[in-house]
Amino acid sequence: MIEKFSYSVLGILSSSSLGVTCRGDNLQELFDADKGYVVFKFNPSSCMYIDSTGGTHEVDLEEVQATKPDPLSSYTMSLIDGINQSEARRRALILFCITHLSKNAKDAYLLSIDQKGFDVMGKVLGPVRSDGSREYQWREFRIPLREEAHSVEIFCRQLVEMEEKALKSFSNFTGL
Repeated sequence: MIEKFSYSVLGILSSSSLGVTCRGDNLQELFDADKGYVVFKFNPSSCMYIDSTGGTHEVDLEEVQATKPDPLSSYTMSLIDGINQSEARRRALILFCITHLSKNAKDAYLLSIDQKGFDVMGKVLGPVRSDGSREYQWREFRIPLREEAHSVEIFCRQLVEMEEKALKSFSNFTGL
């Protein structure tokens, strides 16, 4: 199935480690194994979540049941691994921090992706200390996509377009 993808998708997935598989493949291995496994469905009657201030809130189960999986979820781990394993794509993440977020990043890794954008962990200068020094710190940033990516093809196409635009913008800024 991967062979049917465009060049931009293949370029990212080909950088991914061969040992990384999607969650569905891992579950399929359980079903195909000689040993007997039982899969249970969790059907809660009520759920609560605790927010960052310690307050508890009831979750509307109808909302949870109505949610649909992200269309990129089957490829998330491979895309993240492929981007993080590629030196050129990591440099592009650094450029995203510089051009999209105005953050001078020294290094960057992709944390997560979804149809609306992606989260990057960037190594940026921290606040000025009392002695006037500054150290690099890892911080998480969100970079939205121009439009929702309803397929892996659309996500990768937009990512490549963003990389080209960031490189062009950075080249114009630095006079390269």
